Amino acid sequence: MSDLDHRVGVSEANLVVRHLKLVGITDDNIDAIIAGIDGTFGIDAVSFEEAKSTLHIGYDATHCNLDGIETIIRDNGADVSDDFWTKMKEGYYQFVDENIRENAKHKPWSCHHVPPGKTRKK
Repeated sequence: MSDLDHRVGVSEANLVVRHLKLVGITDDNIDAIIAGIDGTFGIDAVSFEEAKSTLHIGYDATHCNLDGIETIIRDNGADVSDDFWTKMKEGYYQFVDENIRENAKHKPWSCHHVPPGKTRKK
């Protein structure tokens, strides 16, 4: 796949897929949650699996973060489950997202470059 296969603002290299178990879901607020998340810049895809009460989200980690998505969920009357595995995954997701953001900002360097103003020997 290439970056052209995704929405605007989503890079293939920074694309992550997250699965969050939700509580307090109703027919009314799930539509609002999906619409709110789907309208956020950097979101590639969002869906909800009713049988497991799980929200599936694909997003570019350099433009979105899990805290913003959780804010949208809480503003619509639901919340992320407080069970052990969901909290464990949530912490891991935040760690990986932070690493992706830091690596995207990092400027690579090499000690093999010629210093400015110098020329190479021939």
